[in-house]
Amino acid sequence: MSVHAILISIALVIVLGVSAQWVAWRFRLPSILLLLVAGFVAGPVTGLLEPQALQGSWVFAFVSLSIGIILFEAGLTLRLSELREGGAAVRNLITVGVLVTWAGAGLGAYYITGFNLELSILIGALLTVTGPTVIVPLLRYVRPTGRVGTIAKWEGITIDPIGAILAVLVLEGILFAHEEAVGQAGALVHAAEGLLTVVVVGVGVSVAGVALLLLLLRRRLVPDYLQNAVALMTVVGAFALSETLQAESGLLTTTLMGIWMANQPYVSVRGLAEFKEDLQVLLLAALFIVLSARLEMGALEYMDERALLFLAVLIAVVRPLAVWVSSWGTPLEWREWAFLSWLAPRGVVAAAVASLFAFRLREIYPAEADRLAPIVFLVVVGTVAVYGLTIAPVAQALNLAQPNPQGVLVLGAHNWARQIARALDEQGVRVLMIDSNARLIRSARQEGLLAERANALSEHVIDELDLSGIGRLIALTPNDETNALAALHFAEVFESADVYQIPTRSDSAPSEETNGRSLRNDRRRRSSTPGGVGDLPRHLHGRPLFGEGVTYEALQEHYGDDLLPLFLLREGEQVSVFSEDHAFVPQPGDTLLALVELTDEPELPFHTAAADRQRRSEEAIFEDVLEHAPVVDLEEAVPYEGVVARVAALLEKRIGVPAEKLSEQYRTGRERIVISRGAALPHVRTSAVEHPELVVVRCQSGLCIEFDEADVETADGTPVASQPVYALFFLVSPEAHPGRHLHLLAEIASRIDEEGFQEDWCAADSEQAIKNVLVGEPVA
Repeated sequence: MSVHAILISIALVIVLGVSAQWVAWRFRLPSILLLLVAGFVAGPVTGLLEPQALQGSWVFAFVSLSIGIILFEAGLTLRLSELREGGAAVRNLITVGVLVTWAGAGLGAYYITGFNLELSILIGALLTVTGPTVIVPLLRYVRPTGRVGTIAKWEGITIDPIGAILAVLVLEGILFAHEEAVGQAGALVHAAEGLLTVVVVGVGVSVAGVALLLLLLRRRLVPDYLQNAVALMTVVGAFALSETLQAESGLLTTTLMGIWMANQPYVSVRGLAEFKEDLQVLLLAALFIVLSARLEMGALEYMDERALLFLAVLIAVVRPLAVWVSSWGTPLEWREWAFLSWLAPRGVVAAAVASLFAFRLREIYPAEADRLAPIVFLVVVGTVAVYGLTIAPVAQALNLAQPNPQGVLVLGAHNWARQIARALDEQGVRVLMIDSNARLIRSARQEGLLAERANALSEHVIDELDLSGIGRLIALTPNDETNALAALHFAEVFESADVYQIPTRSDSAPSEETNGRSLRNDRRRRSSTPGGVGDLPRHLHGRPLFGEGVTYEALQEHYGDDLLPLFLLREGEQVSVFSEDHAFVPQPGDTLLALVELTDEPELPFHTAAADRQRRSEEAIFEDVLEHAPVVDLEEAVPYEGVVARVAALLEKRIGVPAEKLSEQYRTGRERIVISRGAALPHVRTSAVEHPELVVVRCQSGLCIEFDEADVETADGTPVASQPVYALFFLVSPEAHPGRHLHLLAEIASRIDEEGFQEDWCAADSEQAIKNVLVGEPVA
């Protein structure tokens, strides 16, 4: 090829690759599908990229190095702290699961596609890999709740070097057996020696590379503008050194380097991660375009019905079997097991290694080597298509994900921010508040809000927070710089379109001082408050628009310029945020949250009516929960653990949560709170339920609960000693609605604090009479 043709080919690869990823993002499709299709069309179909020119050792060297850099970037996202809950499952998936997948895929290749035994074993090893290039984008799209996302991420990243090394060792064993005629025993010994060498070299070189990088960065021997370049140089150098010492050990080296760097406490890796993410976009584009463009048109004839059956067996049989076996001895629930069983797309490592293997096997098995790459490419395309297009509805059906989460992360826990958070929470929106001020966080928690003390600018904050159900950030701190930096930081999770901040205090060029979308501004009043978040002369209203005359136009006419809309909640719990660049027109049935001016004039009639409805709604929720609550009436003294076991068994039948898990939650931690007047409220919140459940227990002989002072508190937060308890209310509420949970506790507490409660409680002579005491009806 001429220099001009090579230049055009390079430019075409970049243009096609980046464009395919943008189209995939725009239409929410798996990017790998479009990359493979674009490469195939540009290569064998149209000839824009000549397949013959994409042959040779340089292609495999480029592919191998690119994968090494991608795995380093992936390793930077792995925190060892994430393994506290799912570590056993990850361990089993990358050991036992790999062996089961290897055997299942190998048997399928032998009996279905007709490969000989040696190549079947090789294909089985090759198809054990999944990879971060496909797993991470799917997880980012689906956003599964709980530990299952962490397990899938760890498996997808760590299994790449493991699977690649396994496949390479099998290949080397095959080649060694044919070249040296040593038989199967000799090949196994050779493979074992290779495995030991790969592990030693990978661990040793990775530790040395990280030590060098930390030395350069921690002692500031490298200027800031060269840090990313030096880090890339170190990774590439470590990869090359590792490959020189032992072939195919580079992937393990770079993956371990990423994990070591992510978990060391000495230097920040945020800048490295951002740089590698940008580089990864170009590398993925080049890899998939080049690899798919190398295929010949004749490769399509190998993608026949046998290959499709092989694909179906991998998806429907091999993967579920591997996950099921790996789940033995782990705390995985059936929903988590089912989700992981439907998530094993193959990616760039499988495609790249298949091309390399086909090239090296042509001398030994010329006919079957030509079939290897097309069938593996079919598996890559097929698994990405099946999992990519179905994983979101599967996760939804299993109640493990919200593809379009509507929750709000509020940065800042001052009074005005708490008012906004409380208004959203009362409308059923999941809200999480974060602030570095411990006093403000305590205030938020006392008001029944879900709040965590955290530094929004910390590189670990995204990993430490439970962002399940959260879909946007609203930065409300008085510090414009903090808001802007937080918006930039959380755009990695929520996309820039879903990151908001209050407008800057400067009216000049606000777009240059913000990284998030600006909330609706009120420049007439911002100058009188620090950062626009003080106790504004306004109050917050969140009311449904319904009925004649109660429209957005009526609100505008009544309040005029003093109406500042903030949020719009539509049917289906869709939350929209009013911003400087986008306003919405509320419709009947919507709920509007807005700031309005405090005046002496009467409010619109629907405000007061809606507030009354809200109070009645809270009482109605409690009465509905109480109506369906079972009553356990104990005449003789029973140990607290016995009561917990009985209640947990009862709840297991009602909500499906294992009794052992509930018992543990009720017995330990701050899951129970003792109140005055001989009553206790053990309560937990879990994502396993959608509606609150209550079990009422009466202990006629009284019950003494033994506890540590640090574990149990009175309603006012002071430690108490053991005291007789005659009434216990075991409450289970949805994790997503902490406000409703606190309202229910408050309702129960208010009934208990009424004069004469304990006398009426002990005098009640039936289950209904016991419930009547709680709703204030006289005891017959």
